[in-house]
Amino acid sequence: MERWLALELASTIRHDGDGGVADDLATIEDATRWIHEQDGLLPAHIQPGKLTADEDLRQDIVELRGAVRALFARAVSPAPPSPADARHLMPAEKALAHLNTMAAREPVAPQLEWPHEGTPAARLLTAQDDPHISLTATLARATIDFLGGPQREQLRACTAPRCVRYFVKSHGRQEWCKASCGNRARAARHYRRHHTAAEG
Repeated sequence: MERWLALELASTIRHDGDGGVADDLATIEDATRWIHEQDGLLPAHIQPGKLTADEDLRQDIVELRGAVRALFARAVSPAPPSPADARHLMPAEKALAHLNTMAAREPVAPQLEWPHEGTPAARLLTAQDDPHISLTATLARATIDFLGGPQREQLRACTAPRCVRYFVKSHGRQEWCKASCGNRARAARHYRRHHTAAEG
């Protein structure tokens, strides 16, 4: 399954397995762990495997996540947003302004690299020497690319009981982010049908 950095950021809010919501960015250590887990998705100049979060960076990422989830909610509308933050979403215009401001913090120039015996590859050249700014700007640009691309049309909020994730629909009848959510949703439907029939 393809991984998108914007979706990874939005998914740091997740079901905790006990009926509640877990936050993968709750502490500085959590934020550092999450950054390290994105090693394959983040550009090499950030060196995510060596990056350690501080409270300012953690707060920047959490605020950016709030903007991303607000814009994801807008993207899936008129379907309902994720129940995790449906009641306290950042206003869409504020989310859009925040996303664009964060993306602009790191001026970049696309560069083409084409080895003599290889295939061409594009990379972004930056003069930014603060990896924290580079990281948040990269997360914002990844969200812009995601929401400005074709995958936005397939973005969904999982409808399984207690799930709070967004996912990209990969086939026609997909309703849930993963198989376990589908099993939970079917079990809940089965319970409701039999409970209603027993009452009638």
